Amino acid sequence: MSSVRVRYTTLEIGDMDIHIRTLRDTLQFEDIDGEAKRLGISSATWPLFGVVWPSSQVLARLMLDYHVNEKRVLEVGCGIALASLILNQRSADITATDYHPETEGFLAHNVKLNDGKKIPFVRTGWADLNDDLGKFDLIIGSDILYEVEHVNLLSAFINRHARGHCDVIIVDPRRGYHAKFSRKMAGLGYACSKKKITQTDCMEKSVTCQVLTFSREGI
Repeated sequence: MSSVRVRYTTLEIGDMDIHIRTLRDTLQFEDIDGEAKRLGISSATWPLFGVVWPSSQVLARLMLDYHVNEKRVLEVGCGIALASLILNQRSADITATDYHPETEGFLAHNVKLNDGKKIPFVRTGWADLNDDLGKFDLIIGSDILYEVEHVNLLSAFINRHARGHCDVIIVDPRRGYHAKFSRKMAGLGYACSKKKITQTDCMEKSVTCQVLTFSREGI
């Protein structure tokens, strides 16, 4: 029997009610067969996938009316995958990825809570060169630049999976690496723009995020 505690919440994202199961808090941990340990996920970082962060809510709201018709969309480092759930409700062609071994189970459960169609999921790391994901028209993510090595790993991963014309949206809570990431993406041929959005978190604290938008017109 699992010792992990969860909570069920309904989030109002624009005019949508999104029902989600998350971890109760960031103190939860369970790795019975040692899979997370083998993947290099410590007990401290294990629960981070399973809660809703302010930046993920910003990204989800951006996806409420973003033009996704006939676009293949990829969410990287999806965690609870709030943006993917929004896009799924809009009948978008969305695929979700994350490195954490528990993400797929939470995603499948949350899709059912919202009576949605199955969201394709691939557990992969950004250094994996054989993930068979293919190419995408739009790549999105939130709060995924929290280590300096992510700058090179994420930019290369995105570039491998971007179609000739591709847009990329990354929401970053100003952790300090977004400028380096923007320069790296510019070097790969992407035009960059950014804006600040302030979001209130679950503790009613104001959090300011950088919304980084990258676009490549075609190669």
